[in-house]
Amino acid sequence: MSNGIKDNIKQQSTWKRGLYMVLFSIFYTIADFVLFAVVVFQFILKLFTGDTNERLRTLGLNISTYIYKILQFLTFNSEAHPYPFGNWPKGESRVEEPKAEEPKAEEPKAEEPNVEEPKAVEPEAKEPSAPKQIKPVAKKAAAPKKTKK
Repeated sequence: MSNGIKDNIKQQSTWKRGLYMVLFSIFYTIADFVLFAVVVFQFILKLFTGDTNERLRTLGLNISTYIYKILQFLTFNSEAHPYPFGNWPKGESRVEEPKAEEPKAEEPKAEEPNVEEPKAVEPEAKEPSAPKQIKPVAKKAAAPKKTKK
């Protein structure tokens, strides 16, 4: 073996992290089981009562955040030790999704006349020219509406 590999194997910090990884793998398994129990219980509550338990939703959010932090540590994406060596995570605040509303019928819009504004023409640099007169566009009178008697 080369000296670099021997030095890496002898590093105490690597072995210490390995022990933490084994411990957090056990915590992950326990948290996964508890989260599954919360999911099943919430589903049963929804079936029988038509609603879920707010405290269990918060617990589920916190446990899922905890599992995320464990996975971040195990995959070397974080050096922070999750609970019990760090703080218990508080889940991100939930954003309530708006309930689906029935689409509203669009009101017909009054048609506007298609009038294009005249484009400004840049005068040539040689002689300044007089501004062009813009003729107003005559609007058509709307036909009288017929009413039923």
